[in-house]
Amino acid sequence: MADIQGSYDDLFTAVPNALAATLDAGDVGGSVAVFVDGEPVVDVWGGFADADRTIPWERDTIVNVWSVTKTMTALCALVLADRGALDPDAPVARYWPEFGAAGKEKVLVRHLLAHTAGLPDWDGTVEELYDWPSATARLAAREPRWEPGSAAGYHSLTQGFLVGEVVRRITGRSVGEFLAEEVTGPLGADFHIGLSPEHDHRVALTIPPAGRDEDYAASAPGNPAGSEAGNGVRVRDGNSLAWRRAQIPAASGFGNARSVALVQSLLACGGEARGVRLLSPAGCDRAREEQFDGDDRVLGMPMRWGLGYGLFGGTYGWGGWGGSLVMIDPDSRMAVAYVTHQMREPADDTRGLDIVMSAYEGLQGLRV
Repeated sequence: MADIQGSYDDLFTAVPNALAATLDAGDVGGSVAVFVDGEPVVDVWGGFADADRTIPWERDTIVNVWSVTKTMTALCALVLADRGALDPDAPVARYWPEFGAAGKEKVLVRHLLAHTAGLPDWDGTVEELYDWPSATARLAAREPRWEPGSAAGYHSLTQGFLVGEVVRRITGRSVGEFLAEEVTGPLGADFHIGLSPEHDHRVALTIPPAGRDEDYAASAPGNPAGSEAGNGVRVRDGNSLAWRRAQIPAASGFGNARSVALVQSLLACGGEARGVRLLSPAGCDRAREEQFDGDDRVLGMPMRWGLGYGLFGGTYGWGGWGGSLVMIDPDSRMAVAYVTHQMREPADDTRGLDIVMSAYEGLQGLRV
């Protein structure tokens, strides 16, 4: 069995075993964290940070978590809503006047968070994603593809710019700055949107699936983990310095399982984690208010959307291209995060689900 580093409660032995199973099956590296009641019961990692398997995965190794980033951007909006600075029922144009063009005057903030705004397509180049003013101006000029609020279609790249510009108009700060100053900073969480150079040495570059190269850009209908690539993003783009430095708040967040689980455990624990309160219980409940239930036009599968999160029974969260995932269970006060740089073909990838199920094994013992 693969060597696993870190610490875990003995009741949760199934979790490091599940991570070891991914490495034994050929994965290069990864990390898993489980937080219950805002505290870690699992914080483990293993494998290597490089494709040649020469650099061990360390405690502070970080990776691009792709669309798991959306949960961080959504949390920023929820914090602002809880403070009364952002009204989810307000027209987006109240905060971003230019957005009201081209038939979008009735688009509400909640439509942006729930993928129902009708703006799922990125029609620019990858390079244009790195220019925030240009990217947001492009979206402000677009016509919606459907009547806002009437249908859902996963906004794989655009959601981050849409929500992020509202955050910027309200606060005068980028999403990355707001997240660092108001969320990750107070919590001591090692997660970044817009990664600065001093962290470069800690980054484990994304590794494409077996038999693929860095031009891999697969998009699998019915699987949210493959959706970024439908907009022309390749593995080599995500591994570039330009991507790392840019703020693409739907897809360019860097962190590890510990940081993701810590931040999102706020929602599992009524707005407080490790003695830091950032949301009220009512503010947390907003995340799982159902906004849409039906077939998602982009994903090609039935979806339930809350405010910024996918809803799955009594749990919610989201996954990223390549396999990283976060799951939040408020009823159990648990958050589970799996972070990896090793992609698998989406149709064959059950790693995140397997790890979540292993966490529930430990939870049963903890609650006895």
